[in-house]
Amino acid sequence: MTPLTHALLLSLLSGLAIPLGAVLARLEHISDRWLETRVLKSVTAFGGGALLSAIALVLVPKGAEALPVTFAVALLLLGGVCFALIDKALARASGSGALVLAMLLDFLPEAMALGALLVTEAATAKLLAAMMFLQNLPEGFAAFREIWGKGRISPAKVLLIFVVLAGLGPLCAFVGFRFLAADPETLGAIMIFAAGGILYLVFQDVAPEAHEKGAFSPAVGAVAGFALGLAGDMIIG
Repeated sequence: MTPLTHALLLSLLSGLAIPLGAVLARLEHISDRWLETRVLKSVTAFGGGALLSAIALVLVPKGAEALPVTFAVALLLLGGVCFALIDKALARASGSGALVLAMLLDFLPEAMALGALLVTEAATAKLLAAMMFLQNLPEGFAAFREIWGKGRISPAKVLLIFVVLAGLGPLCAFVGFRFLAADPETLGAIMIFAAGGILYLVFQDVAPEAHEKGAFSPAVGAVAGFALGLAGDMIIG
């Protein structure tokens, strides 16, 4: 198997966790409404914790390695502002998709990094793909529930959309493999910009969605999600 084929396959497998999470969300049925609410909010919080780990352990440190301080800070702020405007536009249109945006801002830059890493650090790339899969699963679950809850798109169409989104992974891995392996500055800029967008979306949409007064399990779920990212980062390191 050539390195490029390997990159495409790993990114596809990690991306397929998104529709797999959607399938699990569609099949999920807990008769106790109180318990179901706690479980769903905990899964959403777990995904939020995983997103924060992607920011703190992958996107920001890896991106900042190749950039001057002022440029990195400016890009982080720009990412937050840009996605605040996008989120505001979605709210005006009465749409949903904050969790989908956050999921893609996590998945796509990491897929680019995966492709770039396979040129020089194949073992690290394989571990990164495994962590991406574990992160995408709860994020796909929560994003599906967010869209499905609006009742405007059928579950089958949402699942099809998620399959298409998973297919973007190999495309990003190809870009990373062919063009960004030798251009760490551009890859770093993309990762820092995405981190700013994720940070905004986590605090604006994901964390409030996961919160429930008097419940402690969602916050513990967020810690568990971050712990997952920390474990992966330490193994890769």
